[in-house]
Amino acid sequence: MSSKGVVVNQVFEGVKVADFSWVAVGPHIGRELAEHGATVVRVESHKRPDMLRTGPPFKGGITDVNHSAFGAAYNTCKYGISLDLNKPRSKEVAARLVKWADVITESMVPGTMAKWGLDYENCCKIKPDIVYLSTCQQGQYGPYAKLPGFGAFSALMGGYSFITGWPDRNPAVLWNNYTDFISCWYCAIAVIGALLHRKKTGKGTYIDLAQIEAGLTFLGPAALDYMASGRIPVRSGNHDTYMAPHNVYPSRGKDSWIAIAISSEEEWQSFCRVIGEPEWSKQGRFSTFITRKENEDELDGLIAGWTINYTAEQVMVMMQEKSVPAGMVEKGQDLFYDPQLKHREHLRFLQHTVIGRHAYNAPAYKLSKTPCYIWKAAPCLGEDNLYVYQDILGFSEDEISDLIVEGVITTEADVPESMKG
Repeated sequence: MSSKGVVVNQVFEGVKVADFSWVAVGPHIGRELAEHGATVVRVESHKRPDMLRTGPPFKGGITDVNHSAFGAAYNTCKYGISLDLNKPRSKEVAARLVKWADVITESMVPGTMAKWGLDYENCCKIKPDIVYLSTCQQGQYGPYAKLPGFGAFSALMGGYSFITGWPDRNPAVLWNNYTDFISCWYCAIAVIGALLHRKKTGKGTYIDLAQIEAGLTFLGPAALDYMASGRIPVRSGNHDTYMAPHNVYPSRGKDSWIAIAISSEEEWQSFCRVIGEPEWSKQGRFSTFITRKENEDELDGLIAGWTINYTAEQVMVMMQEKSVPAGMVEKGQDLFYDPQLKHREHLRFLQHTVIGRHAYNAPAYKLSKTPCYIWKAAPCLGEDNLYVYQDILGFSEDEISDLIVEGVITTEADVPESMKG
């Protein structure tokens, strides 16, 4: 049974999560659990809104904490409450939430939760079998543990930026905070393991996950190469050490591109047949992988001279029909109408209280016996206060009113000057 009352068999049905995390990594974990049946209560404050709530794109261009599509993307199927943890009476509220929960997630700078009396040791006194996840840049201990930062810094400090970009340019800053989208899955798996351990033993678990360390696992080949040979990987643009050609080529249309990646002699021969076996494809300087790598810039130019005559989709179809790896570089609009994503029902439309009908990404994986059920749009800041405080935590209406008057339950957002009209 889902939280909405619809009969759906879900793997995390009955699991209760207190989500004290913010930005992307932590909220993403809660979202995955919530979309598969867990009851997740997300704790926020109007005094310091989540950074994703203050970032674009904003519906209708309205710069408000409840209009950000980015902020909404990571919080489907959750209940949202507002709580100022700096207020003395917040300890009473937080204690009830901890006692209710099976799982606590937080992604603050180490020491922040302890300041509020909500670190693992204190939560264990309230709920001895709690599963408690802390995730931050560099872990909970060590010389750099308390340095604040976001995924952009993890990508830089984790080695990604040094190998990303063009050989004759400075390292590139990965705009999407790449390690955020790696570490969240390690976090989710760790929580699932801890829940299984709890079910078998009755004991809780403390999970300390460093996002940089999670990101490093995706650079295994580069790290091993250095350990074995002392070689330091360098920036190579769109080229690949073990493939040629391997690049993104222009296609017909404005800012339209096609990616082609060839890893074997068989694929190269098929590629040549697709493009009509021009005279240059038969020349010695392109006859082997080694010679293609030696003449890669010239090869890229010749291929671009062919791809520009076709649309990206035409090239993709022609190549794939002959088992040549190729894919069009899709824009946001292309993704929105992609027939494969549509067939798999990847985009789910929900009615957000402020944004209105709005598309959300479904999980990329599908569980055959316990499918996801995405029934609730992300909450506005504090949208579910009455339900959570009254029905879940058991506060009376008078107590809730007092908490609002005292500013424990926050109501007015303190937003950056750049968001003010």
